[in-house]
Amino acid sequence: MKIFKDQLNRTIQLPYSPQRIISVVPSQTELLHYLGLKKEVIGITKFCVHPNNWFRSKTRVGGTKTLNLDKIRSLQPDLIIANKEENDQNQIETLTKEFPVWISDINNVTDALDMIKQVGEITNTTPPAQQLISEVSKGFASIQPLTGIRTAYFIWRAPWMVAGQTTYINDLMQRCGMVNVFADQDSRYPEVSNEAIAAANPQLILLSSEPYPFKDAHITELQALCPKAQILLVDGEMFSWYGSRIIEAAGYLEGLVASV
Repeated sequence: MKIFKDQLNRTIQLPYSPQRIISVVPSQTELLHYLGLKKEVIGITKFCVHPNNWFRSKTRVGGTKTLNLDKIRSLQPDLIIANKEENDQNQIETLTKEFPVWISDINNVTDALDMIKQVGEITNTTPPAQQLISEVSKGFASIQPLTGIRTAYFIWRAPWMVAGQTTYINDLMQRCGMVNVFADQDSRYPEVSNEAIAAANPQLILLSSEPYPFKDAHITELQALCPKAQILLVDGEMFSWYGSRIIEAAGYLEGLVASV
């Protein structure tokens, strides 16, 4: 057995190479696949859609915030990989009393790379994890950022909701040279009114493909509020999946910057 700490500074004791892993976070499930843990991962959520063959074949243990605790117990995992924001706190606290639960806390790219490093260590897959970190670091270093373009990133409609300051999305925006016009809000994902959107007067508006599936009709709606803004539909997975998808994000963001 070995002792590890997670990103909440909690201590957990694990077998050196866990053999029965449940991931309850979609982007971290995709990371486990990238690290080659096909046999070890025995359970995922209904939102863990990547990779598709795992989504079709692995046992599903409910949603990220609606886990089926009895099904998880029946699988007898020796490691559960969770996230502070994406999972329900009460359910995770219940599971920590019965199983080793490693919890990530992601607010920026640095946190994401640290998560990759630590997951590599706890699953005995350090070489591919370190290679991923190296490639991601090079990719982000190559982005030529914009010069402080005022930007709003929308994640929801009815009510309008945007990414706030202390989010992973905001960190990616900053790396692209985008200034978040709603960075002064207290909430991580604040609700904003039509009046607040118009008053913020962003030069660029990004409409995410998830969790709300924005379409062209929403461009028209927001263009009426911000007639001078450039409005783009963007791939939400590139902005919010902080597992192995991050290796594709740098190139995607580079192309996005070039289109502005």
